[in-house]
Parts: sequence; C-alpha cells; structure tokens
Amino acid sequence: MGHHGRATMLWSMLVQVRLQCTTANAIARYARSGKLDHARKVFDETPLPLRTISSWNAMVAAYFEARQPREALFLFERMPHRNTVSWNGLISGHIKNGMLIEARRVFDVMSDRNVVSWTSMVRGYVRNGDVAEAERLFWQMPHKNVVSWTVMLGGLLQEARIEDARKLFDMMPEKDVVAVTNMIGGYCEEGRLEEARALFDQMPKRNVVTWTAMISGYARNGRVDVARKLFEVMPQRNEVSWTAMLMGYTHSGRMREASKLFDMMPVKLVVACNEMIMGFGLGGEVDKARRVFEEMKDRDDRTWSALIKVYERKGYELEALGLFRRMQREGVALNFPSFISVLSVCASLASLDHGRQVHAQLVRLEFDQDLYVASVLLTMYVKCGDLVRAKRVFDRFPLKDVVMWNSMITGYSQHGLGEDALNVFHDMGSSGVPPDDVTFIGVLSACSYSGKVKEGLELFESMKCKYQVEPGIEHYACLIDLLGRAGQVNGAMKIVEKMPMEPDAIVWGALLGACRTHMNLDLAQVAVDKLAQLEPKNAGPYVLLSNMYASRGRWEDVEVLRKKIKSRSVIKLPGCSWIEMEKKVHMFTGGDSKGHPELPIIMKMLEKLGGLLREVGYCPDGSFVLHDVDEEEKTHSLGYHSEKLAVAYGLLKVPKGMPIRVMKNLRVCGDCHSAIKLIAKVTGREIILRDANRFHHFKDGHCSCKDYW
Repeated sequence: MGHHGRATMLWSMLVQVRLQCTTANAIARYARSGKLDHARKVFDETPLPLRTISSWNAMVAAYFEARQPREALFLFERMPHRNTVSWNGLISGHIKNGMLIEARRVFDVMSDRNVVSWTSMVRGYVRNGDVAEAERLFWQMPHKNVVSWTVMLGGLLQEARIEDARKLFDMMPEKDVVAVTNMIGGYCEEGRLEEARALFDQMPKRNVVTWTAMISGYARNGRVDVARKLFEVMPQRNEVSWTAMLMGYTHSGRMREASKLFDMMPVKLVVACNEMIMGFGLGGEVDKARRVFEEMKDRDDRTWSALIKVYERKGYELEALGLFRRMQREGVALNFPSFISVLSVCASLASLDHGRQVHAQLVRLEFDQDLYVASVLLTMYVKCGDLVRAKRVFDRFPLKDVVMWNSMITGYSQHGLGEDALNVFHDMGSSGVPPDDVTFIGVLSACSYSGKVKEGLELFESMKCKYQVEPGIEHYACLIDLLGRAGQVNGAMKIVEKMPMEPDAIVWGALLGACRTHMNLDLAQVAVDKLAQLEPKNAGPYVLLSNMYASRGRWEDVEVLRKKIKSRSVIKLPGCSWIEMEKKVHMFTGGDSKGHPELPIIMKMLEKLGGLLREVGYCPDGSFVLHDVDEEEKTHSLGYHSEKLAVAYGLLKVPKGMPIRVMKNLRVCGDCHSAIKLIAKVTGREIILRDANRFHHFKDGHCSCKDYW
C-alpha cells in the first residue's frame, strides 16, 4: 500500500473514531437534559458497526438516569461486547435507582473489578445507611484511591463517628480538598469548632466549599460574628456561601443584619428567600415575610409551607386559608408540613369544609396512614365540632398512641360528654397505654363540664397512687373548676389554700368563674386582686367582676372598675364570632357589624327572631350589659352580640337539615346562651357553638352543657 493509501486509511479511521465519540457524547448529553427519546434516536440511527461499547454504555446509563432500570438491564443483556466500564455502569445505575441488592449481585459476579467497582459499592452502602457493610467492603479492597478513602470518611461522618473518622483521615495516604472539607464539616456538626478551624488553617489550598463549610459551622453553632469575619475575607463567594451566612443571622434571630445581607446578595437562592420568610414571620414581621414571598420569581413547596406556617403561628388564620386556596388555583401540591399547618388552621377556625378537603388530599397521598397525621386530623374534627368523623379516624387505628387517646378524651370533654370521655379513658387503660398528665387534664375537665364531682375527685386521688402521675398546677385548676361549678366554692378555695405550689392565673381564673356562676362576690374580689397581680394587662377578670356588679345594680362599682381598666392600660379582647359558608369565613363583632356586606338581611332576620323569642317568653338578661342604661338600651345591646349575628347569618345561608356551626373567641354570655337555646327551638334547627372553653350543641330548646358551663 502506497503512502497515499495509508494516509486515506488513517484519515478514515480518525473520522470513524471521532464519529463514535460524537455518538456516545450526544447520547450522554441528551440523557443529562432528560431527552431520552432523542438519545435513543441517535443510538438507533447509528449503524451497527459504528456502535461502540461507549455508545452502548451511554444508552444504558441514559435509561438508568431516567429511572427506567428494566429497559437499562434489557439493553445491557443485548450488548455484543462489555468491558469493566459497562459492569461499573450497571452497578452505579442500580444504586442510583435504590436497587442495592441487585447492584451487589452484579458486583459479586464481576470477574474483573477495579477501584471504581469497589468504590461504587461502598458508596451505595453509605447512601443506604449501611455504613457497617460499607466499612467491611472498604477494608477488603485490594486497591484504594483518594475517592475511596473520601467516600468511607463521609460514611463515618454520616453516623457521627467522629473519632473513627479522624483515625481514618489520619491513615489516608493522600488528602485532597474534598476529604479535608468533609472532616471540617464533621467537626462542625459536633460543635468541635477549634479542631475544625485547626484543619482549615493547615490547608495549603482551600476552595469555596471549604470556606463555606467553616463559615456555616460557626454560624450554626451560634458564633455568627466569627462567621461574618471569615465571610468578609473569603477570596470567592458563591450563592451557598451567602446563604450560609444569612442562615446564621436568621437562626439566631438577628433579622436586622439578615435583612441587610439579604439586600446585598447578588443572587438570592430560593432557600435564602425561604429563610427570610420564616425569620421575618416568626419574628412577628409578617408583612415583610409576605413581601419576600411575593417578590420571588421562583418558589418551591417549602416557600409556600413557610408562609402558611407563619400565618398559622402568628394568628393569621384567614390569610393561611387564602394562601391554601391560591396554592390549589396555581396547581401547587402541598407538602407534609403544609398539610399539618393547614389542618391546624382549620382546627383553629373550625373550618370544616377546608378540613374535609385537606383530609381527602391526605387520603389520596396515603399520608392519612401516619399516626401523627391521624392525631392532627382527629383534633381538627374535634375542634370543628364533628365528633362522628373524629371517632371514625380514631377507630381506624387498632394501635393508638397516647396522643390519640388524649385527643379523643379531650374532644368528648369539650363537648360536655363526660360519660363518653370516661369510657374512652377506661378503654385506654384496657389497651395497655398508660395515661399521662395531659390525659388527666382531659378527663378531669370532662368530669367538671358534666358535673361528675364524685368521679372527678376519685380520678384526682388515683393520679399519684395508681398511675404514678404527679398532679401539676393544671390538675389542681381542673379540681377547683370541678368543685366550683358544682357550687362548692368554699371547698374550691380551701384547695387553693392547700395547694403544694403557688396558684397561677389559671387556678384563680377557675375560682373566679365559679364565683361568677354562684354569685360569690367576696371570693370573686379576692380572685380578681390575685389575677391583677399575675396578669395586670388582662381585662377578663375585671369584665367578669363588672358583670357581677352589674347584675346587682352596683353601677358605682362598675364605674370604679372601668376607671381601673383605663388607668392600667388593660387590654380587653374584643368579642367576635364567625361562621364558614362555602369555604369562606364570615366574621362578626359586637354591635351591628357594619363591615358585613349582607348586614340589612341579617338585621331583618334578627328582628324576626326577636319577635319569635318574645312569643315564647324570652326576656333579655340585662346583667350582661356593662353600662348603667335603661332596659330598652340593654335589650338593644344584647341583641347585637356577635354570636347572635353569626347565628342569624347561618339561619339565612345554611340549608335546612344541616347544623349551623358558629365559633366565638370568648366565653358565650349567659343571655346569648339562653337566646340560642330558644332560637334552636323556634326554628327547629341544630346550632353548634364553640366558645373559648367548650362546645354547646343547641337543639329543641336544650343545650348539651345542660346549662353547666
């Protein structure tokens, strides 16, 4: 063959090799960008003689990358030739798809393993959490490189085996930047910042990841100022460095500095924005949290759950539900924390429609099988007044934890169903789940709400001797409430005097409530004086005492109390009630609720109800009006209490046959309680009212509390 012929052949071979490399590269490139069909088209259109092992390997890897291990294995078995890279690709592909057992089978049958084969298998065990097997395999390796050592080091650090990790680190024949950075991160995780810093300072060459690991270590361990000094001298920063420094400020509550740094950030990662939302929101700056959210171009599921959590924690329940509806409109799927937050909001607002909707989504995603989720669901239904659904959730779990038992007992208690609460308590004992302090708060409250004095006293006595639960101040408060409600006010006072701990506001509040029910003005004054010392800004005790004075016509004393409230800048929480209609919450405040768009028809309904109530002998109880005015004005004032406005709206909007569910932020007043009993009778409707203390089920002129609340 002449010189020209040899040159032509060489050129042809070079073109063929280049074509083969180009084919393999194209397949890999398409696979990385998620275009599997394009990758397969390139593979299929390549003539069989030009399909190199590299092309086959690239296509097999593409199927693994696309989470299609069956197709990858099918193609692997059709390969005309295989090399070590092919087998290694099969091992790593199986590991990527969570198929560790299959990867090990491939490894065990390989005749020619190299350091990559061994390292892939060690990495697979580390990722799967089986560090012991990874370690066993690591020490069997005939040859190790720096990657093998670094993978094993990462496994030991993953299990917080810091001393073993350091021993391995010291044995490493070669330590690259990755290995040293991992060791620094491990020390930082354990709070051993001096050792981490010593390694950092010894490094001849550091990369941005190393600097970020050290800064993050200082920030996470509360040494934010040191982190900032290091951050300022970094030769290079990336988005992760900025975010690590930002999180140091947000986690330590230094939001002013966090805000300045956030404004300086050249690129704001989603995780950084999420941090600011949580930091601002939980610090009480909800508007700023919302502004960060709205200015974000990209959001992930954590962004939405962060703002929902902020709304839930800070009492912005309506905004939380609004954001939940927006998520649904925009097709954003709720994550687990969002579900929990929304359910908590539904429970707080007693938003049954939204609660059912979230429950349906939980069922579809099979989250409802989780015991914790079931407890939250149960609580939501209890607080929404739907005990039937609550019991259904409760009965679905044969093995219940103490939280579920407590939720059901508390549910029955709040609804005044003392007998049912006691039955669940006894079932709890039979199931072998020991009661805790929360259990006894629930069951003692149940006895109190239903007037079961004897049972309550026996339960209190059994706490320590039978169940080894030391009575706390909350249990004494329940006991005082139990005796007080039953008219044994002096007996309740004796308990207060003999308590082994100093009575708190809950205890004195329970006593004051009993004094209000049984009109014991002397003890009421004592309780109010104590509460004024413990909670000087709380208007509640003054309001109750004013009610008592007003009922006796002691308007001068009422005026003295009003002046005290004014001089001490006492906060009086305004009464409000709400009702949910078609997934929208309608709020009502005392007076005439001028802000409601349908006020005229509500007022007409109230007038109609007033006439019906007078016909059946209703007489407004003026003792619940805190002003020295004539009877006509008292009647007018009582007629516009927020719960009556909400009930009137419910009568207009809730279809017949369905219960009207109303919520109030304060305790329902005696006059409204009497009026709603009669409204239920004259309209033939069931009305469920949840106030600050408990549920009232009104039907046929009666209330489930038996006027004992």
